[in-house]
Amino acid sequence: MISREIAWRVFSGEYNTSNCELKGEGERSPSYVITPLGAMINRLFVVGVLTDIENLGTEGEPFWRARVTDPTGTFFISAGQYQPDASLALAKIKPPSFVAVVGKSRTYSPEEGTVYVSVRPEKIVEVDEKIRDYWILETCKSTLRRLTAAEEARRMETPTVEALIKLGYSKALAQGVLKSIEHYDSVEFERYRDMIADALRYLLPEYEPEVQETPSEMEIGVEEPDENIDKEERVLAIIDRLDKKGKGAPWDEIIEEAGKEGIRKDELEEITNSLLDKGLIYEPILGKMKRI
Repeated sequence: MISREIAWRVFSGEYNTSNCELKGEGERSPSYVITPLGAMINRLFVVGVLTDIENLGTEGEPFWRARVTDPTGTFFISAGQYQPDASLALAKIKPPSFVAVVGKSRTYSPEEGTVYVSVRPEKIVEVDEKIRDYWILETCKSTLRRLTAAEEARRMETPTVEALIKLGYSKALAQGVLKSIEHYDSVEFERYRDMIADALRYLLPEYEPEVQETPSEMEIGVEEPDENIDKEERVLAIIDRLDKKGKGAPWDEIIEEAGKEGIRKDELEEITNSLLDKGLIYEPILGKMKRI
């Protein structure tokens, strides 16, 4: 059974324009922020420049607020006693630094009709410029795929999750796109195309980075790009090998086979989240993974 939510790669320029929250009905049911392009975010993975940290609590009980910028805007981060790992990291990292953040989506509604979004971090680590550039590239791909799915869905006379899955989109993305159509009357797709183009300019050789000082290597949580790609390919091969009847590979067998290849369960969850986000795999039924 899959217990962890997808950690969506999303630019702040898309995340911050979201004003739709889907609240879970049960005590432990997850809540989601639905973006205009259909990302259905309970968890997200962002990389950017930590530009500002402020402790609104006390030295004994800190409550940190921080800003992380990407090429399209700013993520607003907050962490207190219930996020001990992230809180400890924020106490040590000195801005400006490149950081990778995995966290939960949060909303704040000061008045009816107004919704602000932020990130409640689970983990924050310093990374280097290569990781930041790789995240930009992968997030451009993910954003473009959501944009394409959202456009195709809005062209359908009666869009459905099943119809989008048949077009090759993941179940999670198909569900999110349908939710976005229910909430957002219209979406300025050209704005998001321009956002992707602007983000890609950061990767051009002539671009002058904001932070010249190279931070220390990442310690935990995110793999180097080449190694990460290699592990994704190995997980895809495992899924292919175990999908003997064409109905998907059982999750418990994927864990077992990945373990034999030295891939820990927590690594495997991150890798499969990435593959789901990229639309390379999907869950045909709960507890199984299948290549698209």
